[in-house]
Amino acid sequence: MTKEELDAFFTTGISGNITNLTLRILFILVIFLVGSKLIKLLLRIVQKSMERMNAEKGLITFVNSFLKAALYVVLAFILAQKLGVDAASIIAILGSAGVAIGLAIQGSLSNLAGGVLILLLKPFGVGDYIVDSAGREGTVDEIQIFYTKLHTFDNKVVVLPNGNLANNTLINLTAMSTRRLDIKVQIAYGADLKKAREVLTDMLDASEYTLKDQVRRVIVDSLDDSGVTLCLHSFVRTEDYWNAKWDLTERCKLTLDENGVEIPFPQVDVHMR
Repeated sequence: MTKEELDAFFTTGISGNITNLTLRILFILVIFLVGSKLIKLLLRIVQKSMERMNAEKGLITFVNSFLKAALYVVLAFILAQKLGVDAASIIAILGSAGVAIGLAIQGSLSNLAGGVLILLLKPFGVGDYIVDSAGREGTVDEIQIFYTKLHTFDNKVVVLPNGNLANNTLINLTAMSTRRLDIKVQIAYGADLKKAREVLTDMLDASEYTLKDQVRRVIVDSLDDSGVTLCLHSFVRTEDYWNAKWDLTERCKLTLDENGVEIPFPQVDVHMR
């Protein structure tokens, strides 16, 4: 190769390759930006369509997150092709890496399957108050592809894997419209048991929270070291549960005090010889 040919290569060939590479990168960036905008637009259309169909919030969140992940995978596949990567090569690489990827993300796949089961079997939905097998509890805010988010009573966010929720015992405290409220209170052994039961029953009957078409009763629950433990059974609306519990607990103390029924405290009798 002569000196003139080398000069021509370095002046035109390299600059031409750099120009082509720059144009290709710019073209790919344009595709990515346009594709991202289209994905967001499609997700909004799907979400609004599901909302018009009155779909559950949990299903909307799940479909939205799943569709978003799938569309971005398709966009990445298109960008790889534009970079010059052969489609057959991409499929071959994905196939050979499939087993390794499956082993590496088997926990995530379990969570994905758990999310599908939750949406199909509906043990709970968005807005329900649940307690999982480990005692974590809160109101369901979102059901995503892999995780479910709970909003706790003290304003914390708990993120739980869907696989654990689908494969373990959980309690849905808001599945029913009513709940039974049990309140225990002690009276002294020397107190008038019949009077205590009577005034506490009247208190339950007069409460704004107790459901009058359900059973309300006051029973002797146990005979303990310091006194007789009474248990107040009544049914309240699920949304009123905590307000009813706090209100009736306070009313128990006030009612017993007003009627001269002694509430004991732990004590020990010592006999000296």
